[in-house]
Amino acid sequence: MFWSSARQMVTSKMKDKRLRLCAWNEDQVVLERRRRGNLFRPWTSTARLEDKTVVITGANTGIGKETALDLAKRGARIIMACRDAERGEAAVKEVVDGSQNTNVVYMKLDLSDTKSIREFAEAVNQGESKLNILINNAGIMAIPYGKTADGFEMQIGVNHFGHFLLTHLLIDLIKRSAPARIINVSSMAHAWGAMNFDDLNSEKSYEKKAAYQQSKLANVLFTRSLAKKLEGTGVAAYSLHPGVVQTELWRHLNGPQQTIMKIVSPFTKTCVQGAQTSIYCAVEPALEDQSGGYYSDCALASSSAEGQSEESAKRLWEMSCQLLSVSWD
Repeated sequence: MFWSSARQMVTSKMKDKRLRLCAWNEDQVVLERRRRGNLFRPWTSTARLEDKTVVITGANTGIGKETALDLAKRGARIIMACRDAERGEAAVKEVVDGSQNTNVVYMKLDLSDTKSIREFAEAVNQGESKLNILINNAGIMAIPYGKTADGFEMQIGVNHFGHFLLTHLLIDLIKRSAPARIINVSSMAHAWGAMNFDDLNSEKSYEKKAAYQQSKLANVLFTRSLAKKLEGTGVAAYSLHPGVVQTELWRHLNGPQQTIMKIVSPFTKTCVQGAQTSIYCAVEPALEDQSGGYYSDCALASSSAEGQSEESAKRLWEMSCQLLSVSWD
């Protein structure tokens, strides 16, 4: 659906260029018309984060790095959790130089390997006295079929299972740090996804776009269940759509798809613009007691019907615990 719509965006001469960004289908066009007043407009706030500790996954590039830079400027201690040490250390230098905040560190985290996730979480739990904001930002999109070190299909393995386990392992520290927030970066693509509970790991059949959409729907459903589990703890959870952003996620697209994205790139968001909703969910005071919502363009938005399904959220939670061999109190 995405690519047929994108081709229409390129070939048709739509009168309203801004609507070309989200002309996936008529419903999305209507939604964008309603939101267009703040589309691309950066959200601004003077909120400070001194004495706050933040973990951001996938923080060495794209919206993760821009989120780290913004929160560092607000005075937070930033832990940039990345797989590649060289790129992670280079990103730390950029954030320190850009924010003049030296309380920024790199820590190794490979979300495709539960051993790495457990080692990272142990280091944070032992080395940090608090964790006020966890931003589950890292993600992969539309890649050829592959499996994680633990046998999960790579997209749902990294995008969902990796972050589910990471959150589980850090949750006690997060609770002790309340008020605290957990932010799961999803995508509008979740609206076209469906949870294939009979084949979560796409072992019977694999279509890379469908697998990505399923993983992003899982982010929304995870947030929904997590918010309920955390009621009364002072910890809030949010999921969000950052926008169609010019990031390295595009690198796995095929030739024609890359060409389409280059053509429509003037109508997509920069990484700075794409980071705004993550930053909004991290620092906006009004959201402190608004746990469980799905956000887009720094405003509450509507997720898909399945994204609001209590049955699907419960089933995904139970299957995730079973497959990862964990239990939540």
